[in-house]
Amino acid sequence: MTFDTGERWSGTIHTLEVVRQTMDDRRQTGESLGGRYFFVWDGLIVRDRGIPAMVEVVDELVRSGDYRCVFRDVGPEDTDD
Repeated sequence: MTFDTGERWSGTIHTLEVVRQTMDDRRQTGESLGGRYFFVWDGLIVRDRGIPAMVEVVDELVRSGDYRCVFRDVGPEDTDD
């Protein structure tokens, strides 16, 4: 996300379905203790798939200020180019 102030935040959004599928796949490969855990450093897990559902969640995170706890600050845009 880029705000009018130039502040930029980055994150990864996963649905519950994708998390479940990833953990099931890792059960087969043996990764992550055989799929017993899943983590993403700057991640957000949402219930519903699709861009509109994800945008609604991100809008709420911005409205509440919670985006600062969920996403990572990537600093201001580089304007030296």
